[in-house]
Amino acid sequence: MSRNLSYRDALNEAMAQEMRRDPGVFVYGIDVGDHKRIFNSTKGLVEEFGSSRCFSTPLAEDAMTGFALGAAINGMRPVHVHMRVDFLLLAMNQLVNMIATHRYGSGGRFTVPIVIRAITGRGWGQSFQHSKTLQSWFAHIPGLKVVMPATPRDAKGMLIAAIRDDNPVIFIEHRWLYDVVGEVPETQDPAPLDEARVLHPGDDITVVATSWMNVEAVHAAQILAKRGVGVEVIDCRSIAPFDRETVIRSVQKTGHCIVADNDWLHCGFSAEVAAQVYEGCFGKLKSSIDRIGFAATPCPCTRPLENEFYPNAIEIVRAAEAKLGLSETDLSEEDFYSYEHKFKGPF
Repeated sequence: MSRNLSYRDALNEAMAQEMRRDPGVFVYGIDVGDHKRIFNSTKGLVEEFGSSRCFSTPLAEDAMTGFALGAAINGMRPVHVHMRVDFLLLAMNQLVNMIATHRYGSGGRFTVPIVIRAITGRGWGQSFQHSKTLQSWFAHIPGLKVVMPATPRDAKGMLIAAIRDDNPVIFIEHRWLYDVVGEVPETQDPAPLDEARVLHPGDDITVVATSWMNVEAVHAAQILAKRGVGVEVIDCRSIAPFDRETVIRSVQKTGHCIVADNDWLHCGFSAEVAAQVYEGCFGKLKSSIDRIGFAATPCPCTRPLENEFYPNAIEIVRAAEAKLGLSETDLSEEDFYSYEHKFKGPF
């Protein structure tokens, strides 16, 4: 049976169901057990499973990430929550030199079933301290799986799959997505951790999007549909492994490609997608590949500058119009920042 759930409730349901299924699953991290419960995504876990299976930790990212490795190689399945992806930088030694390589270094004798939930996305003038995404950093490292689910259904299904996986998974969540509501099965099988999917079908132009940019891309597709333009939105919900075939198949059909990434462009995931598309679709491309992402600067603090820093559906619409030789659509009646009114903080 399916019901409509928010993204945050889908995450919560996935963790609760997996904790009931497997006593080795536990959830921990900074403020996981506090009164706000990580945007309410961990609500009810302390009450049901106790403070030994859902607990807050000190501000010690490196040590607490190393703790996950010790627990994993001793038969547990830790879910470590980082309230901000920015502070995973303090745990890079553990992630890159220890966790990512441990199974390889042990000749496969040890499995490393660790999930790192890392939260990203804009809020109330978070500026450069709380605005990064960094998925391309993690995806660069062999041994780490990196996923960025964009829908409630995928949030639940991919978190279930990540918890059951015997390899470390970086699970990146955009906080504006927490208020997105969608259909989610009560009993759900694990979702693939290595497949992109078609979020919105179309025949005229392909938009390959990550995380929140899928919401913007679907909004752009709906605007352009009024002009008879079919935009196919490919949700790259898995960054590593990357599902090259689904993207190539779409671009070979449409001949046009825009990559809308929730990150900076230089040396980012969008560059990898563009390279793969050029290799797989060179003879079929009708235009060069456009890449849309963060402005090439640290994130500013004030709202007008922040709105310039973060891309949205407007840029996707304009890029598609330019590619297809269309005049610019009047967008004065569109609301492109509706979800910021639902954001309740704290970070």
